[in-house]
Amino acid sequence: MRVLFVGPSHPEAAWLFKALQESAHSLQRADDLRDGLFLASQEPFDAIVLMVIEAGLYSELQGFVTELADVTRGASIVVVLGAANAQDRTRVLRAGADACFCQPYSFIEMHERLLALQRNKGGVGAAGAAVFDLPSLDGGTRELVVGVRRVAVTRREFLLLECLLKQVNAPVAREQLIRYAWPEKEDVDPASVNLVVSRLRRKIAAKVSVVRIETVSRFGYQVVVEV
Repeated sequence: MRVLFVGPSHPEAAWLFKALQESAHSLQRADDLRDGLFLASQEPFDAIVLMVIEAGLYSELQGFVTELADVTRGASIVVVLGAANAQDRTRVLRAGADACFCQPYSFIEMHERLLALQRNKGGVGAAGAAVFDLPSLDGGTRELVVGVRRVAVTRREFLLLECLLKQVNAPVAREQLIRYAWPEKEDVDPASVNLVVSRLRRKIAAKVSVVRIETVSRFGYQVVVEV
């Protein structure tokens, strides 16, 4: 899942960001609400996680969530508050959020809610999203799933596949793949992309003959699925 994380420079925010990153998501980070709104308008995200710890910012957050819902093109919005009551959470949901949690919260529950929202929208990163023998990704086990066949992949391979599977049988630019699969790096050697693609090709070819990754000359790659 491509996730925009908007949160303050705070240990709790750093922990949540790392937990999402380790759950095989491609993360972009913004430290404040206005930067988050700008980034959300620049590229599509599957989900946006907003963390606001200070109760004094809750009133500002409501207006921001409404603005965000208008520019995100269907991204799920999950808000994480500090100390809050039912009224605070209700206001955020009425403003346009899809889910709202407050401290103390369960990361497992939050993550499952994110996945459920993605499943409802038919996202490729959702476990159990396969239809017939079309490929899908199981984020829980980090596997490519085609029918009853499963291919275990690394976190980097998972992210690259997820980006490609968003546009099956259509070319994806190398730069887009780099932003998605290497979100924490500003400069990525093209040889690194080639290496990951080569490993994926070998793994997929060994178990799933109907799926292959093709090179698009001078542009990038594409996943081809033979139905």
